[in-house]
Amino acid sequence: MKIAVIGAGYVGLVSGACLAEFGFDVFCVDQNAKRVDELNAGRMPIHEAGLDHLVRSNSQAGRLHFTTDLKSAVAQAEAVFIAVSTPTRRGDDAADLAYVHQAASQIAQALDGYSVIITKSTVPVGTARKLKEQIRAARPDAEFDVAANPEFLREGSAVEDFLHPDRIVIGSESKRAQETLRKIYQPITMTGAPLIFTDFESAELIKYAANGYLAMRLAFINQLADLVEKVGGDIAVVAKGIGHDKRIGHHYLQPGPGFGGSCFPKDTRALAATAREAGAPFSLIEAVVGANDRRKAQLFTRVSTALGGRVAGKRIAILGLAFKAETDDLRDAPALDLVPALAAAEATVVAYDPVVRNDGNSAFAGIQWAKTAYEAAKDADAVILLTEWNEFRGLDLVRLARGMREPVMIDLRNLYSIADIAKTPFIYHSLGRHSLRPLITATR
Repeated sequence: MKIAVIGAGYVGLVSGACLAEFGFDVFCVDQNAKRVDELNAGRMPIHEAGLDHLVRSNSQAGRLHFTTDLKSAVAQAEAVFIAVSTPTRRGDDAADLAYVHQAASQIAQALDGYSVIITKSTVPVGTARKLKEQIRAARPDAEFDVAANPEFLREGSAVEDFLHPDRIVIGSESKRAQETLRKIYQPITMTGAPLIFTDFESAELIKYAANGYLAMRLAFINQLADLVEKVGGDIAVVAKGIGHDKRIGHHYLQPGPGFGGSCFPKDTRALAATAREAGAPFSLIEAVVGANDRRKAQLFTRVSTALGGRVAGKRIAILGLAFKAETDDLRDAPALDLVPALAAAEATVVAYDPVVRNDGNSAFAGIQWAKTAYEAAKDADAVILLTEWNEFRGLDLVRLARGMREPVMIDLRNLYSIADIAKTPFIYHSLGRHSLRPLITATR
């Protein structure tokens, strides 16, 4: 079976590589010629565990192709996945579908034989139906169906999530389309993954509902951590206590600096906008969006308070810039709020991230870049743990502290236990737990 994937970004590249792994002949199309050239040369545009191996092996096997030629990729393809970007629209919170409609228009002109056109991009309710009307109007002679097939990929584990999903959701009005998609996903469903067929609208809403609910859990635990910190408890114990309730569970109960990335910020806003437009305002999601925005805006105050109310003239090391571990994605990362605020307050910022590089991002203008955590912390007045990279969990904390001017750690991921920190020279601040003064002194 020939499959075309329109968009070689995060979702399209992961989807295309995994589909090629199933043995299909996959053509990934992107308008960015530079990206296509890099992929054809074996260079990855994103950091995602296991993706480079899939791309390389399937390209070498002749099953995975990268091109800017949409017409040839779509011709004779039995399935065409639309996996282009749907950013937040300027001026409001709704998803911008310009790239989706552009792709649909180009696909319509390229259709040659029966094809299922599948929305893999995260799109608002009603999009699949509109695309069906758009393509039919452009090509009344074409033989095609439309399906909604939302992705549920977590950055950092996207390949694993595609190959071993909790479920596969397909919105369709055609038995023929369902059978095509059943065939595509057979390598997954034969191992037990449930395949859920439903209507367009339900399929589209499932994606937003899932992300909205998970974002709500994160906003809840972040605000709960603030309360626990004020009253003198321990958020780790509180989260463990409520997580053992089978109705709640332990997932997404780890406090942090606020959620970011390509999904939660954008999708919660889009869900709220959809609800407003439908005349059914989603006040809970509106509150989640506001709470997360405030949390990231308040990071500077948390840091400043830990440093006695003033950061001017201080040297501050930031460990981790990506919005989460195992990715280089900076979209809506807390670092984009904290770093400029520290710089504006005349602090010297030194940053280290295992995979994020200095690519000229304006939010990081003027900061210094280190090659290791220890280099970043050298002569620093404070070190801030901002991303939960595994390598930060295994740092030699005594060595880290002894290289600093003042051994202050602000752990915004609660990577360390109070018991472990008590054995170090650090003055320690974390989320939802009491601050800790050192029992031993740093000696340089």
